[in-house]
Amino acid sequence: MTSLPHHLVQALDRFNATHPWDHNAHYHRWILRQLPRRFGSALDVGSGTGDLARLLATRADEVHGVDSDPVIISRARMLTPAGTAATFSVAEAPPNLPTGPHDVITCVAALHHLPFTEALDTFRRHLAPGGTLVVVGLFRPRTATDHLLGAAAVLPNAALGWLKNRGRAAATPTSMTARTRPADMPFADIAEAARTVLPGARLRRRLFWRYTLTWRHP
Repeated sequence: MTSLPHHLVQALDRFNATHPWDHNAHYHRWILRQLPRRFGSALDVGSGTGDLARLLATRADEVHGVDSDPVIISRARMLTPAGTAATFSVAEAPPNLPTGPHDVITCVAALHHLPFTEALDTFRRHLAPGGTLVVVGLFRPRTATDHLLGAAAVLPNAALGWLKNRGRAAATPTSMTARTRPADMPFADIAEAARTVLPGARLRRRLFWRYTLTWRHP
């Protein structure tokens, strides 16, 4: 957005602030399409308020959501109905994850908070043979392609904020209250490191300043 006139950037920032929507949740249904219709154990790393973990629980026998923030884990437990196959615990990734093996591991907007290669290696070791890893992550724009894709997302971002909030100003969704920090790895470095740890991993830049990574354990 830095290539846009400054006054337009300010206007869009004000509009987005009053019409917020969860860019990560936008990819939850896409994540489900990468997974089997039924599976045993799932691990959601950086689970936040538990939206994705509860979706996974509609297909899984058990789902473990982990996050380093005790406050947001408490919120996830409060929002999860009794009898749901999802549990939540405070854990620092990568060293203290539930060992599994898990048939599915997901990680949305959390990998840039972790030591990248170490985290992917831990996910690989905790994934069951034939299991699926799905990551939705953030990257630092560096190339012309990165900046063009970011610019292309500006108007759809505002339009979706308007539609999801039915044209009204809205409070920030609970799922967006977790601590965040900017990504520091460019996409090319992410792809190179990921394919070293996870041969055959598929990575793709996406709209709304995200990338996706999928890998199936041999």
